[in-house]
Amino acid sequence: MSETQSSEQITVFSDYVCPFCYLGRESLRQYQSTREDELEIDWHPFDLRSGKRNPDGSIDHSVDDGKDEDYYEQARESVRRLQAKYDVEMDLDIATDIDSLPAQIASYYVKEHYDYETWLAFDVAVFEALWQDGQDIGDEDLLVELAEEAGVESDEIRSALGDDALQSAVREKFTTAQRQGITGVPTFAYDGHAARGAVPPEQLERLVEGT
Repeated sequence: MSETQSSEQITVFSDYVCPFCYLGRESLRQYQSTREDELEIDWHPFDLRSGKRNPDGSIDHSVDDGKDEDYYEQARESVRRLQAKYDVEMDLDIATDIDSLPAQIASYYVKEHYDYETWLAFDVAVFEALWQDGQDIGDEDLLVELAEEAGVESDEIRSALGDDALQSAVREKFTTAQRQGITGVPTFAYDGHAARGAVPPEQLERLVEGT
C-alpha cells in the first residue's frame, strides 16, 4: 500500500500520449537533478482524447476535434525544437492512434496501491515505451510486462484493466481536472501557482522556489 510521503511534491497533470508531457517530464527531471531535496511528482491523469471518447471508454476516431494536418505539423515542429533544446531522443513526434486510457488506469492503480518509487518506475517505463520505442501503450500485455519490471504482479494489472469501477474512477479524475481549470497538458502546479506546457527547468525552479 502507498505510504504517507513527507517529501516535497509538485503536482503534474499529464497524458502519456502527449509528447509535450514526455518532454516536460524531462525538463522536470533536469530541474530535480539540481536540487538537494527530493521533489516528488503527484501525478493527476488528463485525457487528451476526451472529445472523442465513447461512453464505454473507446475512441471514435471519426469525431472531428478540429485538429487538422496543419495542427499536427506545427506540433511536430514544436516537438522537434524541444527535443533539441532538452537533448532528448524520441522515436515518435506524435502518437495520434494510441489510446492512453489503459496505461492511465494501470498507472492510477499502481499509484494507489504501491510506494512512490514503484509508481515512478512504472510511469517512466510507460513514457519510454511509447516515445522511445514507439510501442502501443494501450496494449494490455505490454502494460503487464512494464508493471512486472517495476515490481507489480501481472494479475493485479490485468484485474485493474478489467475493473469498470477503476475505469470510472480514472475518468472522474479527468473530469475533476477539467473542473479545476486544467485545459491542456502538461500542467505543473505548486503552492497555488501553475505553469503549462513543456516549460524549461528554470521556469519550474521559479514555480517551486519563487526565484
